Amino acid sequence: MSESVLFQPAPIGSLVLPNRLIRSATWEGLAAADGACTDELVRLMSDLAEGGVGLIISSHAYVRPEGFAVRGQLAVDRDDCIAGLARMAQAVHANGGRIVLQLAHGGVLASTQLTGQPAFAPSHEGGPERTRRRAMSQADIADTVAAYGHAALRARRAGFDGVQVHAAHGYLLSQFLSPWFNRRTDPYGGPIENRARIILEILASVRRYAGGDYPLLVKLNSEDFLEGGLTREDSLRAALLIAEAGADAIELSGGTLLSGKLSPSRPKIEGVEQEAYFRDAARLFKARLRIPLALVGGIRSFEVAEGLVNGGVADFVSMSRPFIREPGLVNRWKSGDRRRAACISDNRCFGPAMRGTGFYCVVEKEGRAEAQKSGGAEKEGSQEDMKRG
Repeated sequence: MSESVLFQPAPIGSLVLPNRLIRSATWEGLAAADGACTDELVRLMSDLAEGGVGLIISSHAYVRPEGFAVRGQLAVDRDDCIAGLARMAQAVHANGGRIVLQLAHGGVLASTQLTGQPAFAPSHEGGPERTRRRAMSQADIADTVAAYGHAALRARRAGFDGVQVHAAHGYLLSQFLSPWFNRRTDPYGGPIENRARIILEILASVRRYAGGDYPLLVKLNSEDFLEGGLTREDSLRAALLIAEAGADAIELSGGTLLSGKLSPSRPKIEGVEQEAYFRDAARLFKARLRIPLALVGGIRSFEVAEGLVNGGVADFVSMSRPFIREPGLVNRWKSGDRRRAACISDNRCFGPAMRGTGFYCVVEKEGRAEAQKSGGAEKEGSQEDMKRG
């Protein structure tokens, strides 16, 4: 069997990945109350590296205190985060892996209960109704731009192989891109060139603080799937501006936490025809971009993943939920076992994280419990038979 294109090395900027399979960032719900890295997070990332993932994109780490979106979220907003993050990076490297840190800010989706502050927003109007909201001044924007640069420097000092700027899924930078959220009339609102301005300034800030050679990715929505939200055409224009500004790669996703059935994490992916639900957008973006494109969104089958790369739809394939169930999925596929990922896309994995215990595959845990119960019952039955014999 010839080696699949998925297992061939490929570069993102100065970083060479051993294969084209990426673990897309998610909220694990495993950080300490103050956002510090925990042993559980270190172990999770280490398992992914040991399982053969080409690139791990860790968490969505908030860069400023008011950007804290949900409990259990990782932080990179202060220097005392560096030691814990360094343990994570070291564990990944010890298992031969590569890891970048996703940098994020909740914006209007930040938890005012957790932060004790009004939520930052592009404007007073637009987006979901929220009683405690603060429209960002240009000084607030400048401070936030600098915060992303400082966060990237912390990631580099901690030993991470790069950073990803999170500009998707309805968080702060995604809000600036979206006319549904962003009603500004200054240089940060109006046409897409203005709405993308904060992202371009952040990319320059990351380069200034972390260095021009430090691998820099951006996660971007193909569209918001909200009435009046970011369109595919405007997103493509933003992607071209981001590439021109020096990003090393774009990871393409879509939808927001407010997009209902068209959210980023869609349930009930039961066949190949339901997989890679942003592939049409990816094909359009790939044709225009001159930097690598990673595609995320419902990919579960080896043949679909391989077809995306062979077909020129994407350079890299990203998955998230499948690695919750199977951190060793890449090694399984590489060994020749090309069965579909075991993830059934029921999204129950996020329930434990919402309850404060961190995410895990509920189906797998229930299956183990049932097997142990059945095994115990069989053992008791055998003992009774021996007694009667």
